[in-house]
Amino acid sequence: MGQGLHEHVATSLASAVGEEIGASLAPVDAELARRYPGDPGTRQPVHTVYVPGDLFAADTIRSWGDRALAALDEHAPDAAAFATVLGLAGELAEPVHDRVRAKLEREPVEDLRVDFEDGYGSRPDAEEDETAARAARLIAEAYAAGTAAPYMGIRMKCMEAPVRDRGIRTLDIFLTGLLEAGGLPDGLVLTLPKVTYAEQVTAMVRLLEAFEKARAVAPGRIGFEIQIETSQSILAADGTATVARMIQAAEGRATGLHYGTFDYSACLGVSAAYQSGDHPAADHAKAIMQVAAAGTGVRVCDGSTNVLPVGPSEKVHAAWRLHYGLTRRALARAYYQGWDMHPGHLPTRYAAVFAFYREGYEQAAARLARYAGRVGGDVMDEPATAKALSGYLLRGLDCGALDVDEVARATDGLTRADLEHFAAPRQADGTLSGM
Repeated sequence: MGQGLHEHVATSLASAVGEEIGASLAPVDAELARRYPGDPGTRQPVHTVYVPGDLFAADTIRSWGDRALAALDEHAPDAAAFATVLGLAGELAEPVHDRVRAKLEREPVEDLRVDFEDGYGSRPDAEEDETAARAARLIAEAYAAGTAAPYMGIRMKCMEAPVRDRGIRTLDIFLTGLLEAGGLPDGLVLTLPKVTYAEQVTAMVRLLEAFEKARAVAPGRIGFEIQIETSQSILAADGTATVARMIQAAEGRATGLHYGTFDYSACLGVSAAYQSGDHPAADHAKAIMQVAAAGTGVRVCDGSTNVLPVGPSEKVHAAWRLHYGLTRRALARAYYQGWDMHPGHLPTRYAAVFAFYREGYEQAAARLARYAGRVGGDVMDEPATAKALSGYLLRGLDCGALDVDEVARATDGLTRADLEHFAAPRQADGTLSGM
């Protein structure tokens, strides 16, 4: 068609047809917006560290970092040694090793949960009361001093009858202590464990509503994670996905789904020697969680390994390789967060995360730059791919695997704001705390 010519445009439908269709789908539009608001666009920590309530102290975060650095010094004193243990490519050895050490010195823990459940056990009420009040004071002091992890909170006891009252009281003491120490921190995260029925999630919502009302806290301010540790939380008696019901039962307060490796495996009868994050039963559960959470703004967190990197170097190296491999496997499956049980897990957590982003960022950046500049290449990318590419780069920036300047160079000058534009997260309510 020659330039300057204009096509004749004709239609057959009256405008009322579109208006009628729009009116008929308005309830669906509203339902989609309510149920699937999209990712909140906030930082997701790469891990969660659990510390029993009685062991949590003012120096816990710094202690974990120092112990992790000491493990590196003893068992992999330089970049070449660390790369050999983990099988890192030569070009990654120095940048990964250097960034791991810098991370352990600057921000060794991204998310910490003071544990009042399995890691703490059953204690006299007076003792747990005091421990909960102490946890609130220490966390408030850490945020005030600038020494807190980006995300911190507690895991209370579950909503099952034998421990329900104890869990409620601990949560009340903890949240009250934070308020009296200056307010709820932006990084506050709560974890509700062993959730089996959606009604238990509803009970947690009612509990938080009551607390917010009692203390004049903005409605919806306090969110929580749902821990998936039983078969019933994946598949209900009628064959439906219980976890999807749980997300809806949270009424917008759910921030994450955390997979409990060992409780879930034991529930299915998996022998102790085979309870691992890469067991087929674990893959099935996490896939259901992932699909149920997609688009809701709720993030999925992988579980942990109980193989600790302790003892002689041979044992430490074997545990490191296992943890590194499991973490890389999870990242490839889009589980960008997992649990760490021991300071010795921190070097391989960050090594796996940094290697994952550094080995692919140049290709991702080049593809995004071509997309942004509408330049052709050997891959035809669409907006959904641009969203994935920018999300990948943003996660790499958030955890410290990548620097703003190198991403800008690799993307022909794209800024973080540009990346956020391509990621285009539909903002959730904005009142939820935590992730």
